[in-house]
Amino acid sequence: MESGPIVTIVHSDQPPDPALLAPVSARATVRYTDSAGLAAALPGTEVLFVYDFQSRALPAAWSAADRLRWLHVGATGVDTVLFPELRDSDVVVTNTRGIFDTAIAEYVLGQILGFAKDLTESNRLQQQQIWRHRESERIAGATALIVGTGAIGRAIAGLLRAAGMNVRAIGRRARSADPDFGVVGTDLHAELPCADYVVAIAPLTDRTRHMFDARAFGAMKPHARFINVGRGELVVTGDLVAALRSGAIAGAALDVVDPEPLPPGHPLWSLPNAHITPHNSGDFIGWRSEIVAAFTTNFDHWSAGRPLDNVVDKTLGYVPG
Repeated sequence: MESGPIVTIVHSDQPPDPALLAPVSARATVRYTDSAGLAAALPGTEVLFVYDFQSRALPAAWSAADRLRWLHVGATGVDTVLFPELRDSDVVVTNTRGIFDTAIAEYVLGQILGFAKDLTESNRLQQQQIWRHRESERIAGATALIVGTGAIGRAIAGLLRAAGMNVRAIGRRARSADPDFGVVGTDLHAELPCADYVVAIAPLTDRTRHMFDARAFGAMKPHARFINVGRGELVVTGDLVAALRSGAIAGAALDVVDPEPLPPGHPLWSLPNAHITPHNSGDFIGWRSEIVAAFTTNFDHWSAGRPLDNVVDKTLGYVPG
């Protein structure tokens, strides 16, 4: 028999460990569903935990959300769940901000070092048993432009500064003495020519969608590298392919792509100056347990009537800094 508030958890083929959700199930009725069953599970649901943060099932199931009060997303980006009806509703949206910051920053530094030290070519030569002396680039003194000034962008800035890089940023508001970024500009195309590495970590909104297009890649230095750890839809993929093929930019490291997953035969797979990873830059060992722990902590707040952590501004599409 169901008792207490109903909490529905949307998962993929790997649901969260029920033991980790014991603090919730002790005070609520917990329903588990995949995306296909969401509409059937929503009636009566007061709290929805989108553990499968890539699920796009909510818009189609929205009419069944008759009692929903709070939606928690097990990721930093919330673009997969924001649609007009949800934005216009009284449902509070929270995310899992803060968990992935360090891991993604480490990924970005790793990709920058991989480019500068040409580790891909070293691995290729090793497989061919070729001993060939080569020189490499230094990253100390190089300039990184970080596009997106949220918590992850700040973690990236801190790590790159520690490695000796100069850091600048693009955000919604211009600043001249930001403690993490130094200079924050608002004109992407004015800043791109200054950068040796461009790191995309902006949230996906109507304003940022396709911000990296032919014009943007054309403004970059020919030796510059582009790293995307935000969303694939920040980029016009065809324009990126053209820039990599023509030498307009020297390389790209892409943890997110559009379309995603990247289909077999897509040209990005075979470009030697493109490094592809499967949207796992933040997925350190133990991350699943941590996103459940973040939800259970917020559930404590919700149950006690306290303010929730990481409340998303549904108009902006992210948690304001």
